[in-house]
Amino acid sequence: MPAESTPEPGIPGEPGTSAPRHRAKGRRRKARSKRRKGLLITAWVAAGIVVLGGTGAGYLYFKLNGNIKSVDINQALGTDRPTKVDNGSENILVLGSDTRSGSNEKLGGGTDDGSARSDTAMVVHVYEGHKSASVVSIPRDTLVERPSCTDAGGVTHDAASGVMFNSAYSTGGAACAVKTVESMSGIRMDHYIEVDFSGFEKLIDDLGGVKITTTQDINDPDSHLNLKAGPHTLDGEQALGLVRTRHGVGDGSDLGRIQLQQAFIKALMNQVKSIGLLTSPTKLLELADTATNAITTDSDLKSVNDLVSFASGLKGISSSKMTMVTMPVQYDSANANRVLVDEAKDKLVWDALRNDQVIPKSATEGTATGTAKDVVSAG
Repeated sequence: MPAESTPEPGIPGEPGTSAPRHRAKGRRRKARSKRRKGLLITAWVAAGIVVLGGTGAGYLYFKLNGNIKSVDINQALGTDRPTKVDNGSENILVLGSDTRSGSNEKLGGGTDDGSARSDTAMVVHVYEGHKSASVVSIPRDTLVERPSCTDAGGVTHDAASGVMFNSAYSTGGAACAVKTVESMSGIRMDHYIEVDFSGFEKLIDDLGGVKITTTQDINDPDSHLNLKAGPHTLDGEQALGLVRTRHGVGDGSDLGRIQLQQAFIKALMNQVKSIGLLTSPTKLLELADTATNAITTDSDLKSVNDLVSFASGLKGISSSKMTMVTMPVQYDSANANRVLVDEAKDKLVWDALRNDQVIPKSATEGTATGTAKDVVSAG
């Protein structure tokens, strides 16, 4: 079983990671100033809710199928990709997206023209046997080499050097985000799942909230979050505020926010497993409707049957069998609001996952990290 460890990184468009400057290897870039928001949810949680509700027939079946949006990643990227590893493991890129169109507008974030961006990214590696997993959070304000890519509409986008990681999604959507992650990691993504702001909020409300405990007060007007130290049952708005907050706790960095997000994911997993959904068919279908409306998937997961098959292989993974780390980075000595890939340690992470092995502790020791690790725990 993978051992837990917790390092953390950053965001494009937002002030980025705020912390003392440290020297780091790599390219120096000037800061960018636009403010951006983020959220996240794990692939197997979203899919796990779908599998609970995906047993209907007739109208309900077709309704759920009609909810699911999909992107043909394989068609867009073609054959210029890492080789698929046939060792029983799976790699899923999970993105949280925001937009100012539709119901997301009131939640903030996104762009004024209604286009979407991804401000949270995680690679979920499911080990052979599907009993444990590792999750690698990719900081948004990591400066990367973005490869040339073709989006789902057939438009080719030029490569770019030293740009924010999430510029891949805002430039070319899901296909370019997958291409960039594959280029960085050398690992082929078997699946892609994207969750949006409004869907995340409604999903938490439909679940009846998520129980957490905070060890200190969290007060962040920007994310509309005000929590006293102690136990809480977060509704959808509060949960969204928690996974977005950066200035309400710790050093105000996005690395700290990632630590909060990782703690919330574990609490969410525990909540899904403990609320007895199987006793209420109405609740199952309500959750299935919300989940399928909230997600965009790769074309291999575009139907309820596909999601049921996928999720059934993940439902044995509990929060205790999950390791969560942040991709190894160091602060950019030219700009403390940006981070650079720690190439030697980064290689240890991706080599371990490529070989279906536990991420070694040495891969995350001495890397940049936030100060919110122990602020939130499952309630």
